[in-house]
Amino acid sequence: MTMRSSQTESFFGSAHPIVRVVLTRVRGSSPREAGTEMFVAPNSLFGTIGGGQLEHIVITQACSMLAEGTLSSRLDLPLGPEIGQCCGGRVEVSLARMRKAERQAVISRLQAEDDALPHVYVMGAGHVGRAIANLLQHAPVHCVLVDMRKEELAQCQALVDMRLRAIPEVEIYNAPAGSAFIVLTHDHGLDFLLTSAALEIGHASYVGMIGSATKRAKLRSWCNSHCNGLSIDQLTCPIGATASRDKRPEIIAAFVAAEVLTALTSGARAAGDTEEAALLEAAQ
Repeated sequence: MTMRSSQTESFFGSAHPIVRVVLTRVRGSSPREAGTEMFVAPNSLFGTIGGGQLEHIVITQACSMLAEGTLSSRLDLPLGPEIGQCCGGRVEVSLARMRKAERQAVISRLQAEDDALPHVYVMGAGHVGRAIANLLQHAPVHCVLVDMRKEELAQCQALVDMRLRAIPEVEIYNAPAGSAFIVLTHDHGLDFLLTSAALEIGHASYVGMIGSATKRAKLRSWCNSHCNGLSIDQLTCPIGATASRDKRPEIIAAFVAAEVLTALTSGARAAGDTEEAALLEAAQ
């Protein structure tokens, strides 16, 4: 279960009334694109249409609808000085009270989206691996934390998929196409085995291995000797490389998570066009 799956069940499965908010049209600059949706309950929210004054005005309108029993409403808002923003665009917003069947439809759709999330395999549940899992539990990915050591997995408190595996490379060979792999185990030999497996499958969106330029060079030599000259050109090593000299696990994890998410979402805009069109049609 992902963090969002848990939140989805809690929010939409409750008895409180909910207003569905959708950006139906965007002109000029806007914090979010057309099709973005948010859900407003009397004392809670699910999703965001971009924050700021735009979201504040829309939430106020939705709360008024809930209080007054209004079923639907529309807003046409300039994103300029008139409302205290400086984006310069304009948005049209649809607001509608949700029926029970509509709630269930949203739960089913969001669950399907969760099932289709890209998988990120964190191969190693040490300090950095657990810190990465801690961050990725909040991201739109299915994070899988894999380790051979039960005691290390037990220390992870993140809401991610944890798998105790005596042969962790099996997870790599069974991973969905387009998965990302972050290799940072307790053993350099195991790192080499898992990294070469992730490179060998040929369909990973990202393969990263913790270490230095020296470790990368040793892996290249190892692949030449043990993997028929397997190329490591697609490997990221070191991972999370920046100008920062801070080596605390949480800092390294933040840079690595950003690196992986960049790799996974670089083509997201084009892929989201179909979903956006469906959302707009449903809001009409």
